[in-house]
Formats: sequence, C-alpha cells, structure tokens
Amino acid sequence: MNERRIEIHPILGLRPERRHVTIHFGDRPLPAYEGEPIAAALLAAGVRVFRKTSKRGEPRQLFCGIGRCTDCVMIVDDLPGVRTCVTPVRDGMRVEEQDGRGRWERERGGGEP
Repeated sequence: MNERRIEIHPILGLRPERRHVTIHFGDRPLPAYEGEPIAAALLAAGVRVFRKTSKRGEPRQLFCGIGRCTDCVMIVDDLPGVRTCVTPVRDGMRVEEQDGRGRWERERGGGEP
C-alpha cells in the first residue's frame, strides 16, 4: 500500500508501521492507515477534489493542512464540514465530496433525519 506515499523521509526516516483499514469515498473502498488524516488517505488514493465552493462550484482540495482554512472540509459519516486534514481515519468511515457548506440534515426518503 505505498501508492503516492513517502516511505523513507530524508529527515524523519522510515514510515512507521500502522494497521491497514478501509474507508469509503462515495461507492469506492480506499486503503488507509488507521489514525492518519483523512486527507492523506484520499490524496494517496488519487482523490483530487474534496469539495466545491458555494458560489461558483469551484473545486477545492487540501490547502493549509493544519485545520485553519476550510478547503478540505467534506461530509464524513453524514456530518458536513469535517476538516479532513486533522481528522484521523478509522476503519469503515464514509467520506463524501461536499457541495458548498453542506447540509446538517441529510435527506432520507421520507423519515426522520
């Protein structure tokens, strides 16, 4: 599972071993390492658009990487606005691209939200 990942860093050395898990981006299962930021797993899997802006629908991705901006926010387990650069991966989580500011209540075919 070394797709687009730094295995040996010139200063930090070897990448530490972590447990392999699976997250879901839309209908696509993606490999990840438990505890790594969601954004890191998505970038390693080739995902290049995390959200689209409210006004113009322009694509956004990782920008600051420290949780200060909102370019990496996505819908995670039905919760919009999650900063994926600082939120750790856990097995089975569901991640979706977010349009604009997202909605706090997901439409669910007629029942309670």
